[in-house]
Amino acid sequence: MNSIAIYSDLICPWCYIGKRRMEEALRQLPADTQVSRSWHPFQLNPEMPRTGLNRKVYRSKKFGGWERSQAMDAQVAAAGKSAGIEFRYDLQTHTPNTFDSHRLVWLAGTCGVQESVVEALFRAYFCEGVNFADPQKLIEVGASAGLDAAELKRFFASEEGASAVREEEKRARMLGISGVPLYVINEAVSFSGAQPAETFLEALRTKPARKSVSDNPDDAAQACGTAGCELPG
Repeated sequence: MNSIAIYSDLICPWCYIGKRRMEEALRQLPADTQVSRSWHPFQLNPEMPRTGLNRKVYRSKKFGGWERSQAMDAQVAAAGKSAGIEFRYDLQTHTPNTFDSHRLVWLAGTCGVQESVVEALFRAYFCEGVNFADPQKLIEVGASAGLDAAELKRFFASEEGASAVREEEKRARMLGISGVPLYVINEAVSFSGAQPAETFLEALRTKPARKSVSDNPDDAAQACGTAGCELPG
C-alpha cells in the first residue's frame, strides 16, 4: 500500500491545482495499485480573525494594491484552467480563517470521506465563492460530500477536533513546513509545490529512503506561504 500525506490549506490555489496533478498521476498507475491519501492542516493566515476579512481590502493591503492582487489571481486562474479548474475570484468576498474548515477535514477523516470533503471544500471556495467563516456554509459543504447535516451542526457547536488540528499544525511546524502544498510519499519522499504528474509518479516508484525530490524548475514557485502565493517567473 502506497501512502501520500498532503499538507495544505483550503484557500491555497496551488493546493487545488496540485490535487488535480496528483490525481492525474494516480490515473497513470496500474489498475491494481493501492494508494491511501490523508490531508493535514496548514494555515496560511493563522492570525486571521475567525470572521475573516474583506478580501479586496485585505489583499490590497497585503500585496500593495488591488490591481496587483487581480493580476496574481489571473495568473493562478490561467494555471487552473490547464488543470481543469475554473477559478471564480469574482465571487469571493472574504479571505477567511480556515481553522474550522480544517476541523471539517479532520472529521471527514474519521468518517472515511476525507477525499470527497476536501474536493468539495476546494470547489466551494474557489469555484463558488463560499465563505468558510460561516459555519452554516461549512455544514452545507460537508453534507454535500456525504456527512450528516445534523451531526455537522452539533460538531460546529462544539470544539471537537480543535485540539487534533492544533497538534497536526504543530507537527507541520516541527517538520519545518513553511509553504503548501507539501507531499510526503510512503513516509520517505517529500516535495513541495504543485508539481507535475511525473514528479508524483517518480516519488511513488522510489524505494523507501528518506529524501526530498528536487523541484522541477518550472514548478518550484507554485506554492503558497504565509507571505502569499508564489507565481512562476
